[in-house]
Amino acid sequence: MKFTSVLAIYVLFWTLSLFLVLPFRLRDGKPEDAPVPGQADGAPPNFSMKRTAFWTTIVATTLCAAYYVNYVNAWVRPEFFDLFTPR
Repeated sequence: MKFTSVLAIYVLFWTLSLFLVLPFRLRDGKPEDAPVPGQADGAPPNFSMKRTAFWTTIVATTLCAAYYVNYVNAWVRPEFFDLFTPR
């Protein structure tokens, strides 16, 4: 597999992992955390993009590595998901 293909697949995994990681580690606001004027009621009071990007990178790297190892070793092939062809 070409490096550019692996890079494109990694970017896809990173983007999807971002949406997977976003809801984790959000905390409810403490009483002393006053909302900013115009802030939505459900918005988290303390959001760290660095922390979210760090965990997204870890999840995406793990998933992409598992995908690549499966691609090289062919453990799960498309034929495993063919439910309509009798064997």
